[in-house]
Amino acid sequence: MSPRTDGVSDASWLGTPIDARPLFAPEAAALQRLLRGLSAAEWNSPTVPGWSVKDLAAHLLGDLHGRLGWSTAGFRPAFAPGESLEAFIHRVNQEWVDLRSADSPAELMDALEVAAARLNRRWESVDLSAAGLGVSWAGADPAPVWLDIAREFTEYWTHRQQLRHAIGLSTDPEPRAFSTVLDTFMRALPHTMRSTTAAVGTQVQMTVRGPAGGTWTVTATAAGWSLAEPPGARPTAAVTLDPETAWRLCTRGLDPRAALTCADLQGEHRLAEAACQIVSIVH
Repeated sequence: MSPRTDGVSDASWLGTPIDARPLFAPEAAALQRLLRGLSAAEWNSPTVPGWSVKDLAAHLLGDLHGRLGWSTAGFRPAFAPGESLEAFIHRVNQEWVDLRSADSPAELMDALEVAAARLNRRWESVDLSAAGLGVSWAGADPAPVWLDIAREFTEYWTHRQQLRHAIGLSTDPEPRAFSTVLDTFMRALPHTMRSTTAAVGTQVQMTVRGPAGGTWTVTATAAGWSLAEPPGARPTAAVTLDPETAWRLCTRGLDPRAALTCADLQGEHRLAEAACQIVSIVH
């Protein structure tokens, strides 16, 4: 099944809407605390391949300005002829990081604080049920604004964890943000299962243990897999993951084959293994 284009009026298959907006200000504050505590050496620590901590902070600023309209230094990216979405995103990300390479850590922190506050104010009055940007990994084009904004929150949270890991800290266990991230990531399940054949009514359950976890049930319907159907008493297949494995799997910090070695699989393994192909980023 290709990305769904039936409009946001029929987006129930994505599950119950999420309002991530109240979490952006605490997330921005947590990022500032982390960055302002870094030593000069830590700013140069490697994070994701090819980038330092400073580069990743600059990328986070680029994410914010991308939503604000790239209002810095005349930066106005556009698709090259024949360029895919994935190639465009990776190219623009690097161009922005290069553009901000001369910024000092203090300049980046100040710019991040200002941009985050501007974006938070912009989102306060948006209609969450309106059409937003497409979310390719969920197969939603357009996606409802609630998913578009929640996807954006997962981006900032994920990059903050990568920054933490770069300086030897573990994943932030704060459950409210972590649970919202996992809930958003699991909206990829219907798209993940789109090529998996099963009788109508078949259900696959994904459970993440712990305070930040939860249970999501995706159901095969005549129109495709859906998170909207009520869970039955006994799913055909079930997957249970710990939260660290779950978020790393969804962001491809962990290969599905490695995740399967950490997962508890029940029922029809073909379906459980298909669910473990979940990916909730553009990669």
